[in-house]
Amino acid sequence: MDRIDWTRPWYDSVRPAFERLGGGDIHAAFNAAAAELALRNAAGQPIRFVPQADLPAGRAYEQFIGASGCVPTRENLHDFFNALVWLSFPRTKQQLNALQAAQIALSGVGKSRGPARDAATIFDENCALLVVRQGAGDLVDALRGHRWREAFIERRAQFGADADAQLWLFGHALMEKLAAPRKAITAHTRVVVADATYFAAPPAERRAWLDAHQAAALQNEALSTASFTPLPVLGVPGWWPEQNDEFYGDASVFRLKRAAPTKE
Repeated sequence: MDRIDWTRPWYDSVRPAFERLGGGDIHAAFNAAAAELALRNAAGQPIRFVPQADLPAGRAYEQFIGASGCVPTRENLHDFFNALVWLSFPRTKQQLNALQAAQIALSGVGKSRGPARDAATIFDENCALLVVRQGAGDLVDALRGHRWREAFIERRAQFGADADAQLWLFGHALMEKLAAPRKAITAHTRVVVADATYFAAPPAERRAWLDAHQAAALQNEALSTASFTPLPVLGVPGWWPEQNDEFYGDASVFRLKRAAPTKE
């Protein structure tokens, strides 16, 4: 816990959930918060955070949550952030769990997850949600095209809670990695377009809107790895010091987009 710097902007998405936790046993603290928020799995069962030992031998993690509402939680940063995301984006987590549990029921655990489970795992572990204002398509095009200098220097003023683009971290493994920030840490990012109403709302309402939006999207789209675009997190304007030409010129991190293969 001492490794977490809660002043960092990348923890904005889960900081309110952390602040509502009481002291004492980690499972008790999370369960009290989950009960207060009336968290449920897709089957309507209350979400409860339980010790890892409660996961039956041979039972898939996501399947267990989907069947019981119990989230096995170890006392480490990875599972700590996972529980905070459940408290912060409960509807999206519910849909991700339902998707993964359904895929496991369909094809078993196996050595290969398959494309749908692969995409759901990426979403759950390493996703960031970039909310952009309607009409900010040029910024999105620059990010998708890996035109980093254009996106992060020339369009720097478009980033921020009161501007045209706001990044919310979702993946708990991503949050864990950022406890020891490195320039190379990169998120799998989903772009979400919002109107002026979103950008005029307070943070809690924005978070709730984003949670509902992504939960609905997971119900209505065929999730795949093509749903994401890479974004080096410390490149977000204001998220790291000395973000100059030299910083963004590091091609080992801010990589050029690969050219599409030509057809013969």
